[in-house]
Amino acid sequence: MICEPSLRRGLFDIVRRVKQIALVLLLTISAFAQSERPRARDLGIEVGILPTGPLNAITDVSGVLVGQTTLIRGDNVRTGVTAIVPQSVVTGEIPGPHRIPAAVFVGNAFGKLMGSTQVEELGELETPILLTSTLNVPKAADAELDYMLALPFMKDVRSLNPLVGETNDGYLNDIRSRPVGRDEVFAAIKFAKNGPVEEGSVGAGTGTVAFGWKGGIGTASRRLPKEGGGYTVGVLVQSNYGGILTMNGAPVGRELGRYYLQEYVEPKRSSVDVGRDRADGSIMIVIATDAPVDARNLKRMAARAMLGLGRTGSAGSNGSGDYAIAFSSAQTGTPRLDNDAMSPLFLAVIEATEEAIYNSLFRATTVTGNGHTVEALPIDRTLEVLRRHNAFKPVLSQP
Repeated sequence: MICEPSLRRGLFDIVRRVKQIALVLLLTISAFAQSERPRARDLGIEVGILPTGPLNAITDVSGVLVGQTTLIRGDNVRTGVTAIVPQSVVTGEIPGPHRIPAAVFVGNAFGKLMGSTQVEELGELETPILLTSTLNVPKAADAELDYMLALPFMKDVRSLNPLVGETNDGYLNDIRSRPVGRDEVFAAIKFAKNGPVEEGSVGAGTGTVAFGWKGGIGTASRRLPKEGGGYTVGVLVQSNYGGILTMNGAPVGRELGRYYLQEYVEPKRSSVDVGRDRADGSIMIVIATDAPVDARNLKRMAARAMLGLGRTGSAGSNGSGDYAIAFSSAQTGTPRLDNDAMSPLFLAVIEATEEAIYNSLFRATTVTGNGHTVEALPIDRTLEVLRRHNAFKPVLSQP
């Protein structure tokens, strides 16, 4: 039987909707499975001096949504996509893309950040920011174009700049299969929301590795006091890099016996697996703020993320792609802050970046894929190290 075109389209839409629902259910199941893994502050690990926002997440910044699609398929697929969505770029408040101030800072450029040159040239962001697996960047960008160009207010748009970053999850994931496609990207953007953000082995962090342990998605925020403007800074990271893990100054990686160049320092003790313990890798750092900051000062904020990254023990290796993207959700026309007002925001970026990375490690679960297993950071042993170095405040109930 040959279906009428309208019937075929209807069936196609039903199948697509079912697939999207399945993706959301998979994400929910994944988040539930990791619910017993705590965040850094749940354990008494307080980073810096500034207070957090209510959720201690990038979604504490007004107008910022996060959506994620997690792909766990068979024995080899462990990947996904994470979308950071400034509401103003998808709501059609003005005809065509609603551009907001943005900037990119590159610590080491061994990576792929599609769309970065236009952001650098114009100081503007006009799409959601997508994070995914290295070889999926072009597919994710193409899917984002499909999504954005289909929005009613985009009907006359003839140029659009998708911004897509990545880290390489090829140790745990069959990266050559490039499984993230249109449905996964559409789901991540369409179902992006405010509120708590899933962390750890989800979305673009499903197959990542950090410091030889399971890395992933992490987030944190800082809120300045009224005297400093009362602004909020939120950070989200996709951690997939190496070095010598340090937490609040404590040498966690070294005392746990897993760190970069261990084979040089302790050749008899070392059991280095180059797939897990090397310093090569990448990190994507996304910074959002409601402070009225122009592109030039957003770039200065993005640069400070590298200081937070350094506090965690990053080795900044030749093969590491260290990128920070910063944007402001402040309303157009609001007077921009001058240089003298920036220092508190710089500190907020540093502290939130450091804590977001810790959250990506603590929330991540052990993952097996592509013939390898990467263990989650051992919480009890980590706390023992922190206790010895007086680097946290013990809480009454710990997992």
